[in-house]
Amino acid sequence: MPRPSTPLLSPDRIRSTALAIIDRDGLDGLSMRKLAAELGVQAASLYGHVRTKDQLLNDIASSILSAVDVTGFTVDWREGLLRCARSYRAALSSHPNIVPFLAYGPAGRAESLQRLDLLHGALVSAGWSRREATMIAAGLMYIVFGSALSTFSSGFSADPADYSDRYPHLDRAHLLPGVARELDRDSFEMALAAFVRGL
Repeated sequence: MPRPSTPLLSPDRIRSTALAIIDRDGLDGLSMRKLAAELGVQAASLYGHVRTKDQLLNDIASSILSAVDVTGFTVDWREGLLRCARSYRAALSSHPNIVPFLAYGPAGRAESLQRLDLLHGALVSAGWSRREATMIAAGLMYIVFGSALSTFSSGFSADPADYSDRYPHLDRAHLLPGVARELDRDSFEMALAAFVRGL
């Protein structure tokens, strides 16, 4: 039987299929057995490409976070923070189910550590102490991850009767679910601008 013209398994195919499972079923929904089934192979076949599930998750994380833009730090530390935060949030918002894994920090991901090193170096070069630079990077991540993990409007009912009598200042809260995307974006931008201005 002739060999297939394209390999059945490749790192890109494994990562993209695993990410599709995470997007669909959540982080806990990914297992090596389920991944193998979706790829049409035996689970043992995966281990020739990825040693562990954690390695696979770190590879997926590196792929997602490759979209984070740190070029602004060559212009100005403020511009760097703005570009970095916006592109980081966009990357996370595209795959919210993997955000809890990414929230643990850069771990051993070389690309993430390189971006963090560049950010930290730009802040120290601009006159911030090393401790302050660390705090600024942490503060930026709190804003980015907080905005990517949840939507403010998710817990609000669309029924005006739930608010109008008992909560007079929330008489328009029933409209929030309909403008969730816009509200989340604008709230993130306001928090980010306030953070950078405050610095």
